[in-house]
Amino acid sequence: MKPRSHDAFMSTTPAHKRRRCPPFFLPVHLRARHDGWTIERQCTFLGHLYLTGCVTTASRLVGMTRMSAYRLRRSEGAEGFAYAWDVVLTPPGGGRIARPRTDWRKVTDDELFRRLDCGLVAPLIHRGKVTGIRRKPDNRALLRLIRRLDHAASRGEPGGPPR
Repeated sequence: MKPRSHDAFMSTTPAHKRRRCPPFFLPVHLRARHDGWTIERQCTFLGHLYLTGCVTTASRLVGMTRMSAYRLRRSEGAEGFAYAWDVVLTPPGGGRIARPRTDWRKVTDDELFRRLDCGLVAPLIHRGKVTGIRRKPDNRALLRLIRRLDHAASRGEPGGPPR
């Protein structure tokens, strides 16, 4: 069997197979709107971005505009969404993308509880279609919250568990 050349591989391989699958990410927290960027729309957008490779097409397929997608990417707290976007559009072997680092000292307890409630999400893609959302708990937020509670209890602060 003759090895295929790079050009033959590029012409016979579907476009989405030449990109990386969307990773789990922390969705952007926005106010609740029926026509806004919900968690489902964010996941579906990344799934369609993976399948099409085009921001305009992916945003149209979820009923949003290209400009609103870029605005969401630049918004505060969208580091995880932007990271997933970059991973999807970077071809395999195209380099390493740095995962955003969280400064846990600046994350409030309310934000940690929100991360526990929401968790991490990723689009579920089956046979070239976005079919759902995969969810998993944000264990880093849970462990950080436990560490804070243990620290408060060891110092005997009010609000911590009794000794």
